[in-house]
Amino acid sequence: MSTTPITLRRTPLYEAHRALGARLVEYAGWEMPVQYSGVTDEHQATRKAIGLFDVSHMGELHLSGPGAAECVNELVTNDIAKLGVGRALYTVACNEQGTILDDLIVYRVEPDLFLVVCNAANLQKIDAHFAKHARGRCVYENRSDTTALLALQGPRAAELVQVLGAVELSALPRFGVVRGTLAGVEVLAARTGYTGEDGYELFCESHAATTLWNTLLREGGTFGIKPVGLAARDTLRLEARLALYGNEIDETTNPLEAGLGWVVKLAKPTFLGRDALLTLREQPLRRKLVGFEMIGRGIARHGHTIVDSQGQEIGHVTSGAPGLSVGKNIGLGYVPSELAEVGTRIDISIRDKPVEARVCSTPFYKRT
Repeated sequence: MSTTPITLRRTPLYEAHRALGARLVEYAGWEMPVQYSGVTDEHQATRKAIGLFDVSHMGELHLSGPGAAECVNELVTNDIAKLGVGRALYTVACNEQGTILDDLIVYRVEPDLFLVVCNAANLQKIDAHFAKHARGRCVYENRSDTTALLALQGPRAAELVQVLGAVELSALPRFGVVRGTLAGVEVLAARTGYTGEDGYELFCESHAATTLWNTLLREGGTFGIKPVGLAARDTLRLEARLALYGNEIDETTNPLEAGLGWVVKLAKPTFLGRDALLTLREQPLRRKLVGFEMIGRGIARHGHTIVDSQGQEIGHVTSGAPGLSVGKNIGLGYVPSELAEVGTRIDISIRDKPVEARVCSTPFYKRT
């Protein structure tokens, strides 16, 4: 019985990745670079100098017009009404049950123009969700197919931007967003990222992505820039305790147990999932997402079970890896709330053997 092969999507930088010798893998329906020079090398380059990421697989949704602010505010948990022009915020979109459809960054580009960035794996779902609620209220456009997104991350990212003459970008505050020109390419630049480092996310037209990518790599050579794949992106975000959809959060988790209560503004008059979250807030949380460090020898991985001293399952690991910047094996996972206190011993079942771990404070890594 023959099966039809799945056709993977490719970003505008696909040929650039091949030319750099990247190892390409399937991710969320896309053929993406998982690594170039190696996970450790790419991770450390981002921590010490600059890492350049192709994240053009992400979704870019535009909502504009007089009704855009109200529409967006009803679909996310954070408060868009308090978001100034030229600013961005992190938030989640919930369903009526108060569980997470996706985590998002919302950019207020103009008073009545919002850019919402969603995860590639959730684009179809979030596109339909936002389009439905925007109908008849504001202008809605899914510009994902014509938009490229590059992430320039690391302690020397601002230096490179300044050398390239984009002073207006180097002066951006954290979570600021501005239109500008970088390397001759018109960009929408935001001081945001997913690595725990300073840096920028650069939106441009798809046809200009290769020019921007190549120029940044060429001019960033003296600053130690390196292209970075999905594998190091994952170890970087884990050290910074940044949630990954499908691991820490999904439609079975709510933002309160996931440690994202800070993006839930229940004082807002209305948003999808508010009633359910109000009810959840009044009850003790059954479980919590915690960070842990391995005491015994072993690396926790997504899907490993967390067990008690009798070997009974009490939770599960959502993410785990060597902490390349912190010198220990680390992870995130859900445990009963009574076991969420820092210092609590837990065991991770690795190859059917319990390996000692300890709940610790997060983020594991914080830039100075």
